[in-house]
Amino acid sequence: MRETQNKSTISVRLTADEERIVRLLAKRRKRTVSDVIRDAVADFVVTDQKTAYRPYDEIADLIGSVSDLPAGLSERSGDKFAAILREKAGRRR
Repeated sequence: MRETQNKSTISVRLTADEERIVRLLAKRRKRTVSDVIRDAVADFVVTDQKTAYRPYDEIADLIGSVSDLPAGLSERSGDKFAAILREKAGRRR
């Protein structure tokens, strides 16, 4: 049996088909409509948490979306960055 403390009520708009399906599931499982919806939300949360979040996912749609840039922009960028750092470090001395 579910705990009844710390629960709140929310409203969700469903199409007629969605409502029919939820009611059929509730009847088939001998549960309330609220129980079926709570179970669906809990399953969704578990599935969502299994999906690893990576910062890359936030910008994945941008990768390769820029065109008409000069070729070779990233060539030797590590060497160039290291040279900049050496130059800055030399100025501090």
